[in-house]
Amino acid sequence: MSQTDHTRESQQLLHLVFGGELKSLEGTDFKDTAAIDVVGIFPNYATAYSAWKAKAQMTVDNAQMRYFIVHLHRFLDPA
Repeated sequence: MSQTDHTRESQQLLHLVFGGELKSLEGTDFKDTAAIDVVGIFPNYATAYSAWKAKAQMTVDNAQMRYFIVHLHRFLDPA
């Protein structure tokens, strides 16, 4: 493992997982923003992806229900 890989692994790269029912399948506007499901903030992409996948599988019967992963670390340190 290179120094760059080790540094990247040890950095805290926060990710937000949230979702809700969309107005249409073609967009990302939510039907009811008050009903958005904030799953949580996770310390890395792998755990965020696991949470996203679990929520997505729980709502597979509702085509308009979508969950997203936001890379919070990119907002905190845009460089």
